[in-house]
Amino acid sequence: MLITLKRGHAMYSEKVMDHFMNPRNQGEITDADGVGEVGNPTCGDIMRIFLKISNDVITDVKFQTFGCGAAIASSSMATELIKGKTLKEAWDMSNKAVVEALEGLPPAKVHCSVLAEEGIHKAINDYRIKNGLEPWKEEGGHHHEHEEAGDEE
Repeated sequence: MLITLKRGHAMYSEKVMDHFMNPRNQGEITDADGVGEVGNPTCGDIMRIFLKISNDVITDVKFQTFGCGAAIASSSMATELIKGKTLKEAWDMSNKAVVEALEGLPPAKVHCSVLAEEGIHKAINDYRIKNGLEPWKEEGGHHHEHEEAGDEE
């Protein structure tokens, strides 16, 4: 079932609304092993991901997101998907997996899931650099594109 917000611009699934209204893993890890911060000046979304890592496994993850409902829901779902995973499994999680787990996002909001993926990549590389390891490279590179300004909320 899709839910239309008052402005009528965006249609969100019940899963998106649930993760927006009741975000999982929201907060900060003060002694995080890796931190990734990403932002998008076009839409104003800012996302910070905190990782706690033990034996190459993400044992805890938190996020702080300043942004729209889709950005908060994407952050929440992404943290749920990577908790308990190895760093490689978390690195390989695509923004498409976040969108699918949320049961879809409006086209003008898919960039929010890309932001979550990029934040996780930055946090993993922050951990790798702190531990004297080479940062992993992005494959194919994402283009953080937006729909025309008129399509934004």
